Amino acid sequence: MFDTLSEKFSNAFKYIQGKSKITEENIEETLKEVRTALLEADVNFKVVKEFVASVKEKSLGEKVIKGVNPGEQFVKIMHDELAKIMGDANEEINLDRPGIVPILIVGLNGQGKTTFSGKLALHLKNKKKKDVLLVPADTFRPAAKAQLQTLAKQIDVDCFDSDLGLHPKEIVRQALEEASKRHKNVVIIDTAGRLHVDLELMDQLKEVKESLIGLNPEVLMVADAMTGQAAVEVSKSFHDAIGVTGIVLSKMDSDAKGGAALSIRHVTGVPIRYVSMGEKMKDLELFHPDRLAKRILDMGDVLSLVEKAQENINENDAESMMKNFQKGKFTVEDFLKQMDMMSNLGSMASILKMIPGMGGMLREIGDLGPAEAEMKRMKIIISSMTKAERENYKIIKESRLKRIANGSGSTEQAVKDFLSKFKQMEQMMGGMSAMMNGGGFPGMPGMGSKKGFRTDPNAVNPFGDMPKEKKKSGKGPWGKGYF
Repeated sequence: MFDTLSEKFSNAFKYIQGKSKITEENIEETLKEVRTALLEADVNFKVVKEFVASVKEKSLGEKVIKGVNPGEQFVKIMHDELAKIMGDANEEINLDRPGIVPILIVGLNGQGKTTFSGKLALHLKNKKKKDVLLVPADTFRPAAKAQLQTLAKQIDVDCFDSDLGLHPKEIVRQALEEASKRHKNVVIIDTAGRLHVDLELMDQLKEVKESLIGLNPEVLMVADAMTGQAAVEVSKSFHDAIGVTGIVLSKMDSDAKGGAALSIRHVTGVPIRYVSMGEKMKDLELFHPDRLAKRILDMGDVLSLVEKAQENINENDAESMMKNFQKGKFTVEDFLKQMDMMSNLGSMASILKMIPGMGGMLREIGDLGPAEAEMKRMKIIISSMTKAERENYKIIKESRLKRIANGSGSTEQAVKDFLSKFKQMEQMMGGMSAMMNGGGFPGMPGMGSKKGFRTDPNAVNPFGDMPKEKKKSGKGPWGKGYF
């Protein structure tokens, strides 16, 4: 997401790095690069023009803060302006009102309306503690009903058994009656789409919306982020015709440009409320303009990372690992749990991009696919180990080694390599534990050593019993340098 734009911005900022102050001359080249980067990212021309003019005005009118690098100050101005064109702050649906809240999901075919309906239902059920009813109202694509029913079953949410022979407004009327009987808080209505905007579709949606006028419905328009300016134009057409209260950008994880996200709010005046980031039902995020601006500028997104961790990491597992860690113990089982936690948070690249400054490093590293493939191989080997072996890998001798290799479809040498790598990881984690308990790394005063965790800072020759390490081939101890 935004990879291309982030890289081009990073290159543009090089023109102002090392300058003692911000002047019209030294930011001219940077702004030229920024303008080109935004246009290549398929951002609306008027948005680009206004954005660049605003950044220039703010930069030249801003006094350089004492102790702050002018280049950093310029990046801060860029961040604020990027967030501003995307909407300043998140604006989620208002559910704090009496009665049933109807939510119409609209958009063209193939944009991800039905999938988003399921994701939103799960989000409101888990985060807002709302009782949701999903309603299939797409009378042009019968398969949409079966798809929504399948998703509803998957996330344990009720789905209304719509009669697709009726007009959508009649389906909605019956669904609301059913929702009232079942005491539902929210009704999510998956409407029909088309291959393009047409009068028949808009007239049908108008009728459905008018039938809900007394309930003040939310109208969320789903747009494919990968279509760039086409998504902006379609959003504007829907808003002009029926009045949209929020926009959802789907397939954001596949959009390297970001033109739609940077243009829609400014062109339509409608807030982006959600972004759909993957195929799983949990892959839905609130749209935070300030956080997204940070990601674009490689400033990280620690808040989103923390929220992901809170949602996906099992507290009991984390607490158990921390207790082991404090005792200087690190098992294969702990390592497996750590890998599972990382997998739940997303791909390696997506996690690293949320850490400030890691975007540029990732561009230098390149493809992380081999590293993730290596993690999968290690997981398969661990899954063939018994509980006792995971708790104490040192009991693994020849017969156990052969069984693990056969069970994981690996060679005995591959299992030996994993155990060797894990031993190095165990030593490293022991050193970190010693640092926490004694204040530093193994072999230094008051820190761990080969014989255990040293606590006496006055010990004679504190470096004497450091383990001697043999030189190893490759980039690092974890084979090919990935770990």
